[in-house]
Amino acid sequence: MSDLTILDRLAETLEARKRADPASSYVAKLLNGGQDKILKKIAEEAAETIMASKDGDMKHLVYEVADLWFHSLILLAHHGLKPGDVLHELERREGVSGIEEKQSRKMER
Repeated sequence: MSDLTILDRLAETLEARKRADPASSYVAKLLNGGQDKILKKIAEEAAETIMASKDGDMKHLVYEVADLWFHSLILLAHHGLKPGDVLHELERREGVSGIEEKQSRKMER
């Protein structure tokens, strides 16, 4: 196995699934359905994550966050983005106050 992170390996798999038959691949079916279908799935996974947290079920919470992250990776793939794009943004924000970071985004607009 290579030294790629799990996120990179998943991104590679998602790229391969773009060319798969939607009848045989869940990811291909979701990507083929377009952005609205992907966004609907992310909203569903986010709601399930919230409910798992409210229920205090840590195992279920981890499961639901994994689903949410996975579907977020599908959205990134839909837009031609990779996990590294998000990781670079998180790295850029590291050590910066959340208040300052949010203010800097307002100034960029």
